[in-house]
Amino acid sequence: MTCLPSKVPSPEAIDIPALREKYRIEKDKRVRKDGQAQYVHLGEGKTQDQAVDPYTPVAPRAPVDEELDVLVLGAGWGGILASYHLVQNGTTGIRNIDTAGDFGGVWYWNQYPGVQCDNDAYCYLPLLEEMGYLPSKKFADGAEIQAYARSIADRFGFADKALLHTQATSFRWDEGQRRWIVTTNRGDTLRPRFVVMAPGVLNMPKLPSIKGIDLFNGKLFHTSRWDYGYTGGSFTNPVLDKLADKRVAIVGTGATAIQTVPRLANHAKHLYVIQRTPSTVDERPNPPTNPDWAASLQPGWQQQRIANFHRGAQELYQPGEEDLICDIWTEINRNLAAEIAAEGRELTMEEFMERREVMDFQVMERLRARCDELVNDPATADALKPWYHHMCKRPLSSNDYYPAFNRPNVSLIDVSDTLGIQELTAKGFIANGAEHEVDCVIFASGFEVTSDLDRRWGIPQFEGADGLSIYDHWRDGPLTFHGVTTHGFPNMAFIGYIQGGVNSSVTEQFGKQGEHAAWIFSECLRRGISRVEPTQESQDDYVRTFAAIKPDISALQSRCPPGYFNNEGEANPKWALFPGWGYGWDNFDAMMADWRATGDMAGMELSA
Repeated sequence: MTCLPSKVPSPEAIDIPALREKYRIEKDKRVRKDGQAQYVHLGEGKTQDQAVDPYTPVAPRAPVDEELDVLVLGAGWGGILASYHLVQNGTTGIRNIDTAGDFGGVWYWNQYPGVQCDNDAYCYLPLLEEMGYLPSKKFADGAEIQAYARSIADRFGFADKALLHTQATSFRWDEGQRRWIVTTNRGDTLRPRFVVMAPGVLNMPKLPSIKGIDLFNGKLFHTSRWDYGYTGGSFTNPVLDKLADKRVAIVGTGATAIQTVPRLANHAKHLYVIQRTPSTVDERPNPPTNPDWAASLQPGWQQQRIANFHRGAQELYQPGEEDLICDIWTEINRNLAAEIAAEGRELTMEEFMERREVMDFQVMERLRARCDELVNDPATADALKPWYHHMCKRPLSSNDYYPAFNRPNVSLIDVSDTLGIQELTAKGFIANGAEHEVDCVIFASGFEVTSDLDRRWGIPQFEGADGLSIYDHWRDGPLTFHGVTTHGFPNMAFIGYIQGGVNSSVTEQFGKQGEHAAWIFSECLRRGISRVEPTQESQDDYVRTFAAIKPDISALQSRCPPGYFNNEGEANPKWALFPGWGYGWDNFDAMMADWRATGDMAGMELSA
C-alpha cells in the first residue's frame, strides 16, 4: 500500500512567528538551574538499588578467575551484536557480563505493563534475515523483543558463557600482561586481552530528586523495576488487579508513561499523571504482520528498509523514493518530498531546511489538534499539547493514551510551573501547592542517557594506560578514532553515541560499531598483535575533522524544552545523541568499511 502524505494545516493557516514565541515561553518555564543534578539513582527513599532485580532470583555461583580473549560489558543490543560479530569472525573466547538476569538490556529491565517497541520493529530488531524471523507486528511487544534478543545469544553460542547479575566494579589496564584486569561484585577477576564496552544508553535508571522522598509511607518503584507483587499481574499478563483499591501517581509522561498510563487507568482506583512536559502522541496502527507481505520479501529487504527509515527520519528521501515506514517518525520528510515532487524542481540545502522547518510547524499543529479531538475536558486537552519542534523529544504513538484522560478516575497534574513535584509527604505528594494522598508513586522518569559518564556507567575505578581515568580523559566529551577506540585505553572499543555516525535505527548503529570492533580484535588475535590503540595523531586528526563537519544544531537544542536529547536544557551537550558524522550515515559506513578492507589498520599503533 502506498504511503500518502498526511493531512496537515497549510502554512497560511498557522502563525509561525507566534508559534516560535510560544515555544520559547514554554521552554523557558521548564528550565531548571540544577540540570542533570535534579536526578538521583535508585536507592533513594524506599526505592531499591538499581542492581536489585525484581524479576529473576540471583543464582549463587563461584567467583570466576580466568584469562579470556574478549570481555563484552553488556548483554543488551550493543553487547549482543558485538558478540555476534566476534563469533562471525571466529573469536569464541568471549564472555558478556551484565547486571540483568538475562539478555536483552533495556528490554529485560522494562517489563512494565504495555511495553512495546515505539518505532518500526522490522527495522529495530536486528539480524531478521540471518535469524529467519519476523516480528509479530509493527510495534512488537517487549516480551517478544526480549525473547528474540536471547535467541540470538543462544543461536550463536555465547548465551551460556555470560556472567549475569554481575556488576563490574573496576577496569584497570595492566601493561606488563597487556590485558585488562576486571573485577566484579561477585568476586570475579577477569583478565581479557580485549574489552568491548557496550553498557547501552538506557541502562542507569534515574529518579527526580524530590524533597521528602524518604518520608513517603506508601510504595515507591521505578518503571524499569516494576513490582507485579504489588500491582498484580505479570509481564506477559499485565492485569493489575491489586490496584483496584489503590490511588496511584505516575511521575513522567515520556515514552514509558504513554504505554503504561492506559493500563494503570484501567485498574487503579484513581490515577494521577504528573506531567512536566507533554509528549507528541500520534495514532498507532499496529496490525499483525501480513503473511502475504512476508512471503513477498526478497533477500536484502531489511537493510533496504533500515536505509529508507533513516532517510525518512533524519536525512532526506531520494527522488521518487516511497516511505516504507509510514508513521510519525517519517511524516515530515514524506510530506515535504511530495510537495517538492509536485513542484518539479530541486531545492538547495538551505531551501530544503527552511521548508522542513515550516513542515515541522504544520505537523506539530496536527498533533496538537489530536488533543482537542480525543480529550473531552478543554483544560486537560490544552495541558497535553506539545509546544516544541518535532524532534525535541522522542516521537510517540498510542491509541489509548489521550482517551485515558476521559475516565473519571484519571487526573492530569501539570507541574510545569513548579518544575516538578514540590515534595513527597508521608501520605502523598504536593503539586501546585495542593497535597494529593496516594498509596503508590511510580517513577516513569527514564534513564541517564546524555548525562556525565560516571553517572551513567556506575563503575568506580576505570583506568587505562599510566593510570589514566576514563572519567578524566573524557571529562569534556569523547575523544576517539572513528568513534570506537581512544588513545590511552588500548585493546578497548566502545559502542554507543560516541563521536561517530548516527543511524535512526539504534541497532543498526550499534551493530556496525560491534562489527568494526570485532574485526579489529579478531584480526589482532589472528596476527598475534597483543596491543592496539589509535595513535595520538590519528585521533587528533579524526576529532578535528568530526568537529569541522558536524552540523551545528545548537540553535535547535536551545529552543527545545529540557530532556535527555539536550541533557536537561544545554545548547551543546557534550554527550548529545545527535548530530553525528557530518557527511551522513552512508558516507561514514563506507569509510569504516574501506578502512577495514585495506587491512593495515591505518592510524593504529600495533604491538606484537
